[in-house]
Amino acid sequence: MKTTYIACLFSVTLLTASAALAQGVQPAYTGTFHGAAHSTSGTASIYVGKDGAETLRLSDFKTSNGPDVHVVLIAASDAQDNDNFLKKDVERVELGKLKGNEGNQNYVIPPGTDLSKFKAVSIYCERFNANFGVAPLRKN
Repeated sequence: MKTTYIACLFSVTLLTASAALAQGVQPAYTGTFHGAAHSTSGTASIYVGKDGAETLRLSDFKTSNGPDVHVVLIAASDAQDNDNFLKKDVERVELGKLKGNEGNQNYVIPPGTDLSKFKAVSIYCERFNANFGVAPLRKN
């Protein structure tokens, strides 16, 4: 039953983000990826639904393939290298494992996340403690 619920929640989130895009809703925050440990490109956008649900969308996204790669929001304005948040104990919010190293994808942002505090999206490899790339976010 739990798996079914997660699958349904994931489907609803994808529909919510897709519906927002189809309706011409503008993102609340956007940023462009730049590489850190690996070449990374694309756009990160955060959409807020009518119900207040927040979704991160990676568009035209591309990075290197790697083991155990995650998408995280970090409480820093940028991260040029690993030292900026991995070694300085910067607060972060896990959004999940990277769904693919290329293409458009959506991630649910946990309710109650303070987006004024988490100002960048990092593509982070847990196994090698490496920041593949980051997108500093700016409010639209």
